[in-house]
Amino acid sequence: MNRIDRLFGILTLLQSKKYMPAEKIADKFQMSIRTVYRDIKALGELGIPISFEPQKGYFIVQGYFLPPISFSTEEANAFLLMEAIVAGFSDKSIQKHYSNGLNKIKAVLRSSEKDKVENLSRNIKLQIPDRINYNFEYLSILQNAISSKTIIEIEYKNNNEIVSRRKLEPIGLVFYALSWHLIAWCHLRNEYRDFKVARILRLKDTVLPFTKKTHIELSNYMKQLPVNY
Repeated sequence: MNRIDRLFGILTLLQSKKYMPAEKIADKFQMSIRTVYRDIKALGELGIPISFEPQKGYFIVQGYFLPPISFSTEEANAFLLMEAIVAGFSDKSIQKHYSNGLNKIKAVLRSSEKDKVENLSRNIKLQIPDRINYNFEYLSILQNAISSKTIIEIEYKNNNEIVSRRKLEPIGLVFYALSWHLIAWCHLRNEYRDFKVARILRLKDTVLPFTKKTHIELSNYMKQLPVNY
């Protein structure tokens, strides 16, 4: 992350909370406390009124930013509830992007609403089955490839532990049997295949356009899956 993106990220983080300790900023952006001090100073030099309260942390003087959009407490609560779902049923890439997006939503809430949201956040828990483990960072890349219609390259380990390399034209993601599955046209097999995302060992978006002119609709392919929708 370059410094400009980091400064913007710190600014968004400060807007999303009433107070933000330097230690939490350092942890969020994986940098030293000394770098936090320098970045806070840089934001101040840009005219952003950042203040500090002992035992609590940094905060932006209220009233400086006019929110471009407003959310009701109920709307913010709905996004907060989904945070628990995202944390439990998506991979690290989606969790990161959702967290950043939620911070932007929190940033436009009034102080009183932030208090309520933070209190609710501490009191929403989700029990995740032990068998679920999305310890990968592929879903965001796959989403981009699907929407951009670009070919991806993967190394894939099948149920028999055999590893193969594939070029795929991804058409969609489906969640069933407590796992994410990629549905894609496989250049190697010359047919549509179902790939369990957790079995992907390596993934690269080639940014090259699909070579197949037309593809089956995901909803039609789903009729072949061993589950009811």
